[in-house]
Amino acid sequence: MMPSRAVALLMILAAVARADDSPISTDRPAVTESSVVVPAGTLQFENGFLYSVSQGEQTLDGPATEVRFGLLSKTELRLFVPDYYASLQSGAPSGFGDLGVGMKQQLGPVAGFDVSLILSLSLPTGARGISSGRYDPAIQLSWSRALSSNWTAAGMLSVYGLTEDGRRNVTGETTFLLDRQLTKTADAFVEYAGDFPQRGGPSHLLHFGAAFRPTPNQQLDLHVGVGLSSAAVDHFVGFGYSFRFRLVQR
Repeated sequence: MMPSRAVALLMILAAVARADDSPISTDRPAVTESSVVVPAGTLQFENGFLYSVSQGEQTLDGPATEVRFGLLSKTELRLFVPDYYASLQSGAPSGFGDLGVGMKQQLGPVAGFDVSLILSLSLPTGARGISSGRYDPAIQLSWSRALSSNWTAAGMLSVYGLTEDGRRNVTGETTFLLDRQLTKTADAFVEYAGDFPQRGGPSHLLHFGAAFRPTPNQQLDLHVGVGLSSAAVDHFVGFGYSFRFRLVQR
């Protein structure tokens, strides 16, 4: 008899294979979030690991799991599983980050644009030195528009109620992305992301990445980024794997 773990794995793979015919659309690896929701009745897992260097401090974090559930045709619920941050420097804190919850409401298409409103809340569940220690809200407006059969432009406007050193530091963020469809199952992007905090200098980031979809319901991705200002991360490199399956049958 096949071991129970192997049977469970085969059941998951079978569910992934038959989840949906339209290609998977993920929030990763770009900073800019997807402007569409996951199909109603489907459960999507987006995971990744990141190595970053900021002001000489090296950090490895993962699995950066975001769980998205299609509640309605244009509404999804979101759960951000606590990420583990491992400092590669002696004496620096390591541990789990905060849990997050949220929802996305697709507003488009509007005049050729896909548009979505995203609301989220970070809960202070993480380790000391990693958690913000407060409830941190965020609101995001993501958009995208096809420029041709192969090119897409996208962006996002966001406001984050971040907590730093016990004080609220409201931060605005703007992103702009150009995506090129390389083949039917692969694409690549270049992206700019800028953070503008209430206190402290602005952070400017240049970001490159690519994604490959071996099936309509699975995605592999790779991305690298470099900071363009002193307040930004020095550089980072990451990879991820995302998949979805149909939880509620039509």
